[in-house]
Amino acid sequence: MSGRHDTAAGIARVYRGSFVHSTRDAALEILNDFVLGVDKSGKITFIEEGKNVDRLAQEQGFNTADVENLGPGEFFMPGMVDTHIHASQYTYMGTALDLPLLQWLNTYTFPVESRYRDLKFARDVYTKVVKRTLRNGTTTACYFATIHTDASLLLGQIADDLGQRALVGKVCMDINPMVPQYKELLDESKDETLRFIRELLQKKSHISENKEEVELVKQLFPDCLSYTDVYLKHGLLTDKTVMAHGCHLTDEELKIFHKNGASISHCPSSNISLMSGILNVRNVQKHKVKLGLGTDVAGGYSASILDAVRRAIDTSKVLTIEHPQLRPLTFEEVFWLATLGGSEALSLDDRIGNFEVGKDFDALRVNVSVPGGPLDVFPEDVIVEKFLNLGKTPWLSFISLFLQYG
Repeated sequence: MSGRHDTAAGIARVYRGSFVHSTRDAALEILNDFVLGVDKSGKITFIEEGKNVDRLAQEQGFNTADVENLGPGEFFMPGMVDTHIHASQYTYMGTALDLPLLQWLNTYTFPVESRYRDLKFARDVYTKVVKRTLRNGTTTACYFATIHTDASLLLGQIADDLGQRALVGKVCMDINPMVPQYKELLDESKDETLRFIRELLQKKSHISENKEEVELVKQLFPDCLSYTDVYLKHGLLTDKTVMAHGCHLTDEELKIFHKNGASISHCPSSNISLMSGILNVRNVQKHKVKLGLGTDVAGGYSASILDAVRRAIDTSKVLTIEHPQLRPLTFEEVFWLATLGGSEALSLDDRIGNFEVGKDFDALRVNVSVPGGPLDVFPEDVIVEKFLNLGKTPWLSFISLFLQYG
């Protein structure tokens, strides 16, 4: 891989080392000894083999002495994308997982979310969740907030202040018989939504999470052919739509998703925790539907996309046990879901997701051998011997360790 483009912004940083990312053609591409330049606006200006550094320095106007070299065990990867997380549920993450979805919402979620009318409470929680997800490598997050407009706007401001790319959604809910203090009148909801975002560009919701929910939607919308048809008939299924879960979508519904360019957020942790179901990722891929990963806090018990990576692999293996004709997901494929796939699901793949020239340098610098870190890395000669015998690069070992244990 190589490439560069002219820039008037000037070179701000140059890095040399290993870069790991996904492309349209490869779930995982490892670029050993490459040099990457970032201009003053944060865009990738060039990425080429390290042997070209002298020529690039002359062409791009930087000093080779200023190149920052990565150390042993270090690599850059794209920032991870969380396509579905409820910031308002962060306070009880990892608890209250003893009930299925609908009962869980009424017993735990709605009473807590009703508290976000208090902006002091909202500021405390939202600051903590943004900081936590950033520490876990999430540079882009698609957040659900609550019905409270001012608190939802505050979440967006906090994410911006802390340097995280965030898509924030105000919740709209006019029916809530179990927790009546947490709902809006229909006209109020419309007015507040327009106040929140004057032009609705991105739509996000949930679909076919568990079977009880699917049956409830049939009762509420008897004139619609399916859960998907409800969104379709109301103009809510577009190429800017991200739907979480989709565990029980039919093939016909997936065809509609593909036709309309809508995306699915795969949330394996909450699907298991709330006993909702297991998404057949292979079937979603077969229907060419855009797909990313979500933590779905607090139905999911971790704010880390790395945890979603592991759970996605695990649940695909459970499906393979039940249906031996299915292939489980590889860590390379789930790496793609956590980065480039997530950017595609959020319609941001023209800006982030990998290290293509012209995109934002949205990246994580990973060191798998940092002293006192969570990984134990064995001598390089052992890794090299093992992986060369398999015809693979030793870097696969480092990346696999990071994804599965980091």
